[in-house]
Amino acid sequence: MSNGGVFVGEMIGTAILILFGAGVCAAVTLRYSKARASGWVVIAFGWGFGVLAGAYTAAPLSGGHLNPAVTLGIAVDTGEWGQVWVYVLGQFAGAMLGAVLCYLTYFAQFRANARETGTTEGTADEPVPTLGVFATIPEIRNPVANLMTEIIATVGLVLPVLAFGLTDGLGESGTLVLIVALLVVGIGLSLGGPTGYAINPARDLGPRIVHSVLPIPDKGTSDWGYAWIPVAGPLIGGTLAGLVYNAAF
Repeated sequence: MSNGGVFVGEMIGTAILILFGAGVCAAVTLRYSKARASGWVVIAFGWGFGVLAGAYTAAPLSGGHLNPAVTLGIAVDTGEWGQVWVYVLGQFAGAMLGAVLCYLTYFAQFRANARETGTTEGTADEPVPTLGVFATIPEIRNPVANLMTEIIATVGLVLPVLAFGLTDGLGESGTLVLIVALLVVGIGLSLGGPTGYAINPARDLGPRIVHSVLPIPDKGTSDWGYAWIPVAGPLIGGTLAGLVYNAAF
């Protein structure tokens, strides 16, 4: 695969992933969304469908990694590092693009989400926090526990992804991406409760940067004190998954 094809494929695929993923978070979270308060199961499936659409789109050009932790795990296993930087650049560019597209899609809702005045009671409505649309926020802020959760959840993603390659015909049949998408849904349902399951440095850091610069009214903090955990945890998890796979299989 050429460097240009890899970059374009990863950028487009990751943008679709984040558009769907951040989009479902916006749909569930923001004021005046028809899907508001529809719950965690909807979020988990929305992210899974984002993986499905993004990876199928990117696959012909780049293989559809969409995640630096997956790219790192593959490189650790195979020893092929030459295009890692191209994959990662495409993934971060796509993640930021997808976050901007989500913002534009829900532009009116982001505006309506701001603090409102002049209600019948004469008080102001509290704005709904917007960072959770773009990036992950832990339910309990404990750096050790949060980091451990992200490491374990990422191993739970990358190790099966590597092992799926051993199943004859799975890739040729076109069902590999579908299985990975269902795996992401399962991770969200089972392991996403503590931290929101970043399991992807580009998925968290790219949109967090976009959140910090977009003119979102009453957007609050971008929580940079926590931002290293959803980057470091998945990178450690991806590395461990690659090492385990290489040793065991």
